[in-house]
Amino acid sequence: MEGYTRIRKIGGSLMATIPKEIVKEETLRPGELVRIEIEKPKKSGFGILKGLAPFTHEDELDTHD
Repeated sequence: MEGYTRIRKIGGSLMATIPKEIVKEETLRPGELVRIEIEKPKKSGFGILKGLAPFTHEDELDTHD
């Protein structure tokens, strides 16, 4: 099963909590040894320029001087 969580700093260490859905699905108990795999999700640039108007004819003329 896959899930997402945020890393938190506690003292000099970093902590990641396990979402309750995963705990329930995998029947995890406190003190159990588990293996984790770390992978940062890739951020999408989709929608980054939302609200930007299309170039006008004047804009095109200004950039090609």
